[in-house]
Amino acid sequence: MPEPKPDYLERILAARVYDVAVETPLETATNLSRRIGNQVLLKREDMQPVFSFKIRGAYNRMVKLGRAQLERGVVTASAGNHAQGVALSAQHLGCRATIVMPATTPHIKVDGVARRGAEVVLIGDSYSDCYQHAIKIAEETGAAFIHPYDDPDVIAGQGTIAMEILRQHPDPLDAIFVPVGGGGLLAGVAAYIKRLRPDVKIIGVEPTDANAMYLSLKLGERVLLPQVGIFADGVAVKQVGEETFRLCRELVDDIILVDTDAMCAAIKDVFEDTRSILEPSGALAVAGLKLWAAREGVQDRTLVAIASGANMNFDRLRYVAEQAEMGEEREAIIAVTIPERPGAYRDFCTLLGTRNVTEFNYRYADDDVAHIFVGLSIQGRGEVAELIARLVEQGLPAIDLTDNELAKLHIRHLVGGRAPHARNERLLRFEFPERPGALMNFLTQMGSDWNISLFHYRNHGADYGRVLVGIQVPEAEEVAFRGFLEKLGYPYWSESDNPAYRLFLS
Repeated sequence: MPEPKPDYLERILAARVYDVAVETPLETATNLSRRIGNQVLLKREDMQPVFSFKIRGAYNRMVKLGRAQLERGVVTASAGNHAQGVALSAQHLGCRATIVMPATTPHIKVDGVARRGAEVVLIGDSYSDCYQHAIKIAEETGAAFIHPYDDPDVIAGQGTIAMEILRQHPDPLDAIFVPVGGGGLLAGVAAYIKRLRPDVKIIGVEPTDANAMYLSLKLGERVLLPQVGIFADGVAVKQVGEETFRLCRELVDDIILVDTDAMCAAIKDVFEDTRSILEPSGALAVAGLKLWAAREGVQDRTLVAIASGANMNFDRLRYVAEQAEMGEEREAIIAVTIPERPGAYRDFCTLLGTRNVTEFNYRYADDDVAHIFVGLSIQGRGEVAELIARLVEQGLPAIDLTDNELAKLHIRHLVGGRAPHARNERLLRFEFPERPGALMNFLTQMGSDWNISLFHYRNHGADYGRVLVGIQVPEAEEVAFRGFLEKLGYPYWSESDNPAYRLFLS
């Protein structure tokens, strides 16, 4: 006979989490609520002892291990927050813990684990790499593997958040927004809420470049992503769990996808209301709440977002601050072509009117025209379309580059850098793993077959480096070049036809 399915209401009510976790507050985000016309409540899981909700599930799983098993220790694989939960739980229970983490894990999370006495093993670039190594350690040592999400006790531990939400807000509630990685938190929250308040919508939120749950629910089976974006490293999971998928398929109402700019804007939103700084995955739910409210056109609803973690590297804040204005649609980037004649710049500025210019890059192009890269403060994206139409009407060709990743990440720092003798130049945008040897690996793989005509790297304090490379590749060597890219294995995008490249660099 098949094993009976777990009764999650019973498991959540009986969960042991408060030996180490705390009941976190449910706070009104006053500024954000006023701005979007809905009551927004933040479930402050960033206030846990390990600054993340993960302590709940980790401890609930480990506290049920027998003394003999605890003496053999525990092992887990994690990008950071679950690792800290396991480390603190092991410290409290007096057992040895080995944590396998990706080599790209932010130092703040690695240090947080090591400080609690756990042994840290850094290997690979993703959770999948770590998982295989952790399983091997468990088999060799007899240590118990503590899964970060696909375990009924872990799911039940995370579900205690939902129990607290309903107790803290017994009044009508319209929707709860939950960040999604492997699905443990979403499954636990959905399992509890749908048993007691089936009218409340449960909506998961994923990054656009780490959307395993969205695709799995859409296709009706678990999807294995070939790669995931790791800006929101806490949810960088290539495949959701079997049990989490089963529960989410039955209970979740919707999955919202948000991009990096939206996450950065949400970090700023929460900071303005709480003076706390969430990590990208911690702000996912807030970003999804905002997008859903705008998409549905709802007003005067009560919406909860789980602020799931605050293990943010300080040096990442520079990038977050830059992108937040884009995510809030308060800044736009446009490229404008003006005639190269006296007075043309003044005429262009007159057309801009009273708008605040946040960035202005100009360099002489030729005797006929000049290309200008301009950043502007805006109140909404509708302004950009109106401005471009007005510029074109006045004979000044203009392009909206606000959503152009190449323009935002690189071109704005390279405007005017032309190389007229760089024949057969290919422009590619790469993501390098942010670790020693990544650049040397690139150069070694490429060898000396092609000349690098452009190279721009900018450290954003993230787990990966964004690199823009110009390479001179004769047409006859196209097959060899594609072979090099496939062998290299780094995520890349061809940008040779990008209008920003043609205007400012080629």
